[in-house]
Amino acid sequence: MNMRHSVLALLLMAGISATAQTQVMEYRPGMTAEGIVYYLPKTSVKVAVRVEKTTYTPGEFCKYADKYLRIANVSENSYSTYRIIGTDIFSYGEADKNKAYALKVNSKTSACNVKLAEDGRLLAVNTDAPEEKPLPQPFKPAAKPKTADPRSFLSQEILAAGSITKMAELTATEIYDIRESRNSLTKGEADFMPKDGEQLRIMLNSLDQQDKVLSSMFVGTISKDTTETVFTITPDKDIEKQVLFRMSAKLGLLDSDDMAGTPYYIYIKDLKTLPKTDFVDEKAQKAKEKAELAAKEKGNGLFVNVPSKMKVTIAEGNNKVAEYETTAGQFGKVELLSGDLFNKRFTTRLTLNPQSGAVEKLTAEEPK
Repeated sequence: MNMRHSVLALLLMAGISATAQTQVMEYRPGMTAEGIVYYLPKTSVKVAVRVEKTTYTPGEFCKYADKYLRIANVSENSYSTYRIIGTDIFSYGEADKNKAYALKVNSKTSACNVKLAEDGRLLAVNTDAPEEKPLPQPFKPAAKPKTADPRSFLSQEILAAGSITKMAELTATEIYDIRESRNSLTKGEADFMPKDGEQLRIMLNSLDQQDKVLSSMFVGTISKDTTETVFTITPDKDIEKQVLFRMSAKLGLLDSDDMAGTPYYIYIKDLKTLPKTDFVDEKAQKAKEKAELAAKEKGNGLFVNVPSKMKVTIAEGNNKVAEYETTAGQFGKVELLSGDLFNKRFTTRLTLNPQSGAVEKLTAEEPK
């Protein structure tokens, strides 16, 4: 059902109630809702790891690279290597099903315009909801350029050669001829010099391409591909040195339990950034708890998160790979806003942070 229509229907139901207050109570599955059920958020973390794969493919004449081009140590076997080229961390909010509440609205309260996210998180009261920060778009590798077929650059004489050895010899001769022609153009000693700089550039580029493609038949080709893997973590407590994934130069990104790779660890720490109370007045604390309990029973006020900061660290051994700090709705505490803010004496506007559930803005205006 459309969210706006749902809220309107619930408000009409609540208007029939004889209760004169905004009633707030913890949601329990199966209860008959006469108002709006909402959730406070918890903060999840995504770790995006980009891995580059380098693949070597030997050339057709790799055995003759040293003999004809004086290039040593050319491998005759294909292989692939992997390396991490980037690690990004970002966070987002999602509904915390352990922090679900039902808001009962009636005609004598000003809490009559509630904005919820699609998953039920409370975003705003009596004002527009803040825009949620969009999640980064999934990684899309760039289109790979088309590779030229080396055989299309071979002359008829080379293709007609009776053996691979002879083909390699003639191809090497062709490569040396191309390099000699390029040197002559560069020095201005060619028999047919171009008329202008642009023509010279085109001719040099053409010779460079021929040299590169024909040489690849001896030294092989190297191609690169990049992939991205995203890990999602929703912590409810500190995480100390937990294996997030493993990495192998020969096998790539591996599962956390695959011992063939080097472990990469994740650490998540609640920084406990909320102010500390050094001297606690027990009597005042008990009075506060009693008042909050009474408010829950009578339905007087709104629940909000007072989040703490958390730090996320990705490391390989003692080598720190990435670090990130953000507020987390599940760390910190929940507070109850006074129901007096939402009676008809005031026009109260409230916006909450979509990710942490913290109060971003709260105004209460008394009508003139």
